[in-house]
Amino acid sequence: MDLTHKYDLEVFLNYTNMARSSFYYHQKQSKAPDKYKVIKELIITIYHKHKGRYSYRRITDELENRGIIINHKTVFRLIKLLGLKSIGRLKKYKSYKGKQGKIVPNILERNFKATAPNQKWATDVTKFNISLNKLYLSPIIDLFNQEIISYELTERPVFNQIVMMLKKAFRKIPNNTNLTLHSDQDWQYQMKQYQYLLKEKGIT
Repeated sequence: MDLTHKYDLEVFLNYTNMARSSFYYHQKQSKAPDKYKVIKELIITIYHKHKGRYSYRRITDELENRGIIINHKTVFRLIKLLGLKSIGRLKKYKSYKGKQGKIVPNILERNFKATAPNQKWATDVTKFNISLNKLYLSPIIDLFNQEIISYELTERPVFNQIVMMLKKAFRKIPNNTNLTLHSDQDWQYQMKQYQYLLKEKGIT
């Protein structure tokens, strides 16, 4: 549709329910030069150089190292405008809160090799950042072939995350399979309900 034609413009405004002043404002903005063009190109370069691991604050620091002083909120807005998402850095979630329940012996003793599937599983909680958000990943991995048996991703480290992960995993195996599930001694794994669910399924 050629909006320079008066009739076409009227049809467009009626169809979109857009005010005439708004239309001319956006038209003017679309023709205006992009004052952030160079900075956007640098942001893209920095983003790809560091494989998407830099947050908007670190990208701001990198720009300052290159002599460009810019507010970090502006950098954040430009990153969103460019559709770039920081994958953050994975790191172990340190959730130990002391003794919350029963401490159990370490059966595997670092013998993480398995000769068949569903002999030895391992689980842990990992925290990582995506833009301004924190996410918590709780997977179960088969130590035989590193297959992910189940997982739960949440915005907060809550016990229900562990329960849901277990229930998903339990659907994939029968009861009493002589399986060992290894974890650390963080509070989630000390909970009576966690240990009860494993015992009921026949998992050590």
